[in-house]
Amino acid sequence: MTRSALSPEHEAGAADIIRDYAEAGRSLEIIGGNTRSGFGNRVEADATLSSRGISGIVAYNPAEMVMTAKAGTPVAEVEAALSAARQMMAFEPMDHRALMGTKGEPTIGGVFAANVSGPRRYVAGAARDSLLGIRFVNGKGEIIKAGGRVMKNVTGLDLVKLLAGSFGTLGFLTEVTFRVLPTPPAQTTLLISGLEDDAATNVMAAAMATSTEVSGAAHLPESVRSRFLNGSLPDGAATVLRLEGLPASVDARAQKLQTILSALGPSRFLDADESRVLWRDIRDVAPYAANQAKPLWRVSVAPSQGHRLVAALRLEAGIDAFYDWQGGLVWMQMEFDPEANLLSRHIRALGGGHSTLLRALPASRHGISAFEPLVIAEDELSRRIKAKLDPAGIFNPGKMGPR
Repeated sequence: MTRSALSPEHEAGAADIIRDYAEAGRSLEIIGGNTRSGFGNRVEADATLSSRGISGIVAYNPAEMVMTAKAGTPVAEVEAALSAARQMMAFEPMDHRALMGTKGEPTIGGVFAANVSGPRRYVAGAARDSLLGIRFVNGKGEIIKAGGRVMKNVTGLDLVKLLAGSFGTLGFLTEVTFRVLPTPPAQTTLLISGLEDDAATNVMAAAMATSTEVSGAAHLPESVRSRFLNGSLPDGAATVLRLEGLPASVDARAQKLQTILSALGPSRFLDADESRVLWRDIRDVAPYAANQAKPLWRVSVAPSQGHRLVAALRLEAGIDAFYDWQGGLVWMQMEFDPEANLLSRHIRALGGGHSTLLRALPASRHGISAFEPLVIAEDELSRRIKAKLDPAGIFNPGKMGPR
């Protein structure tokens, strides 16, 4: 049986649909451009409800560095408007299409609903940290506004934070207001070759402790190094450190950083174009886009523990991995099965963290929680919030997870 695909063109129409479905006890899969299809433990809903028809930039004054856009606005449209004013979303949202094998057009509402954040996240904050205000429809068909256009307006701030990263389980976003920042006019990347994972972790920590203002720190083991920049990176593992800002400042800070780290291994600088391509591919997890059949985990742990987690898992399972966020974000591709229990056990042994199963074949997903289980108190709180905002439980069944 073919499911209904609903795409209202305005907020009131979405509210009417949600109210009707709630009264009938029928479920809705909430989507934007559907570019992250496959996230979560999929439970078939009665219909899909997309925000794509609710589109357009509502307000943008570059001098204020704040934009308001309807949730279905394509990310490309938002980025084009920002680029024309030499501004950007500082949290650097990734594009999941190649990784997930999906098509469609990413939407700005989807970015915030999934709290999508890229390499600059650990210095500039996550997507939710830039989100100032929202409009959404709850599970009773009520239109709710929370937050505002300036950070000091804290009215409804909790709802703003709760909806960001809720994966459409708490409400149907219709509008977002978010902060933007100037685009750095220059950038370079210092590349240090040949470091093992543990040594690279120490180097990234040392770089972050300097005054050079590193805005990206990642380690690409030899197993993935050749899949970046068309294989043009030097032989051996690559530890990469990005610097951004005014040209003279970038040059001075880059030379200072290279001097500080000069004894640790051979190093060279990537030019601005190479640097942009490299960090785009790190952001979009390019090495693991080729094989859609292999399970892929996104694991967040303390930066000092990422390499230890990978080392422990390599003893018991076939895995490949690389590191972002100074070692605290591990992109981990399993060779055969997701190995969820094994991964969870090692995460707990290293002090805890969060894991999300982004990709796996349907047969492999069966019986596996896509999200790291919450502790009892957090799980109870999440369920109480869900009951308040979506009492009939019609939104995105199967996608409850950590926010």
